[in-house]
Amino acid sequence: MEDWAEEESEEPADAGASELRSMTMGEAQHGQRLDRALADLVPELSRSYLQQLMALGCVTLQGRSATKASTKVKVGDQATLEMRPTLQSQAFRPEAMALDIVYEDEHLLIVNKPAGLVVHPAPGNWSGTLLNGLLARDAKALLVPRAGIVHRLDKDTSGLMVVARDRATMDALVALIAARKVQRQYVALAHGAWTGQKSVTVDAPIGRDPRNRLRMAVVDLALHAGKTARTDVRLLDGADQGCWVQCTLHTGRTHQIRVHMATLRHPLVGDTLYGGAPLAGMQRQALHAFRLAFDHPASGAPLEFFAPVPADMCGALASWGLSYNAA
Repeated sequence: MEDWAEEESEEPADAGASELRSMTMGEAQHGQRLDRALADLVPELSRSYLQQLMALGCVTLQGRSATKASTKVKVGDQATLEMRPTLQSQAFRPEAMALDIVYEDEHLLIVNKPAGLVVHPAPGNWSGTLLNGLLARDAKALLVPRAGIVHRLDKDTSGLMVVARDRATMDALVALIAARKVQRQYVALAHGAWTGQKSVTVDAPIGRDPRNRLRMAVVDLALHAGKTARTDVRLLDGADQGCWVQCTLHTGRTHQIRVHMATLRHPLVGDTLYGGAPLAGMQRQALHAFRLAFDHPASGAPLEFFAPVPADMCGALASWGLSYNAA
């Protein structure tokens, strides 16, 4: 599970294709900044883009032009928003696609995401994402921010994700993740023969690599922005070429396992961003979220799910004489 990336702002599109939307501030918005309140009521647009629209005079509050994002709103206030389409807003469209649903009830879904599927629209991937598929599969997804997606996996990481089907479940899942009450385990194939103890814990903060903003890195929090991160790594099987490991997340930072494994000098096979190489037939990082466990946010019943190791990783393991059943 990964942190959300920062949203990118977009230049407003031509006003000729705009839509005028009226809304009333509710109790949940009372006392909020105007940009935050609008983001609650129009979740398909980012706050940064809403601020751009305000600066262009596209927002009114109580019948007057509202150009300051910091303006406080009150319950019952009437606002209008001229919604000029962006690539971001247009990305929230249903697109039919086959999804591997491991579990489903009225509150949530468990999805086994294949490698290569982007989770959420972003620059360079404004369509064909898991979010688009969820919107096509379930009309209720239109009523939940980000179609109920509460966490993500990297594009080339496969495995289990939980998706909320209503706002109350979404809020509860976010709280469970924040409280570290969602158990998340991965398997990974990494470079280098394993030596030393079979189980290690990497407790090292992660932030943007100060030398390359496209990467994450272990950072000194006294010098660089970042967040604490902890991963337990256990050897499952080993060979001269590399090692088959199980990784348990205690936090969910962007690229956490990939960065921590590289720190151990065992970069993931196929992970060229962090020092790995495409070997044993792997053309993507050899990382798979195989187990997900938590208490159901509505019933409290314990839930546990497993996803089989994908064919490409099984083939890589076989070529090195490693057993995928070790997990």
